[in-house]
Amino acid sequence: MTSERSVPHSPAVVLSEEIADALARRAPVVALESTIIAHGLPRPRNLQVARELEGIVRDAGAVPATVAVLDGVPRVGLGKDQVERIAEDPALRKLGFRDLAPAVATGASGATTVSGTAFLAARAGIRVFGTGGLGGVHRGWVTVQDESADLSLLARTWITVVCAGVKSILDVPATLQRLETLGIGVIGFGTDRFPGFYLTDSGEPVDWSVADPGQVAAVMAAQDTLGGHHSALIVANPVSPELQLDPELHDRVLAEALAAADREGVSGQAITPYLLAYLTDRTSGASLEANLAAVRGNVALAAAIAVRWAGRSGA
Repeated sequence: MTSERSVPHSPAVVLSEEIADALARRAPVVALESTIIAHGLPRPRNLQVARELEGIVRDAGAVPATVAVLDGVPRVGLGKDQVERIAEDPALRKLGFRDLAPAVATGASGATTVSGTAFLAARAGIRVFGTGGLGGVHRGWVTVQDESADLSLLARTWITVVCAGVKSILDVPATLQRLETLGIGVIGFGTDRFPGFYLTDSGEPVDWSVADPGQVAAVMAAQDTLGGHHSALIVANPVSPELQLDPELHDRVLAEALAAADREGVSGQAITPYLLAYLTDRTSGASLEANLAAVRGNVALAAAIAVRWAGRSGA
């Protein structure tokens, strides 16, 4: 028996044996991105967190499918050695959806972002994806017109993404407007306020909210029944108030970070990692801890949703 299988309708995408078997049985599966492992956390904590997140999914009765591209092969579901490689190789690239084809063609290796992970997971037939925070519309969009590829990809991808809203360094009202324009559904989980990644409340409302994972699965089923435009469903899951970054500290340090970026001429793709690094440094790591608290909660909720979804699907 081989330990890997290709996706029938997308032979470039390789599933681990565990993931292929789980999908064949319609067992609950949760997609996990690999960028947080390769680029979002310091070593060796990144490997510890990678194992912890997969453990959270398993403890909930689902199967974790960490996604990455290794030596030009998109992989959905990684073995122990492959996860360690993602955590330890400093040369890994960051791969969004647009980078996947060049990476495959050149035999490159990289960790997948939200857009890259969502695309590959959906191609594999995975319906639920747990992550930290989405990208979105950047501040000053009128001048720079900088918008994350996450939004356009999710507008055409049939997947449910559990996240803590969008990164608070972005223009949250503009991002919500774009999500509406693109037809991407947004529901709050246990809240009628849109979360702000590090913060429980971004200050913006959401139009729809649900109270339990079964209700999310019911919304997913309604999407299938209605058919039509295949876009993502965003489940906005706020970090708990006691684990969020202190809002006053957040606002002060973010204002300082934005001013510093402007002085130093930081823009384009460099702006997000610059601002996130500034927040981590100037909050003495508190923003990183809030980030991890959000990711843990999102992955746990994603697993609970996947279990309920599999139950509806006849697993």
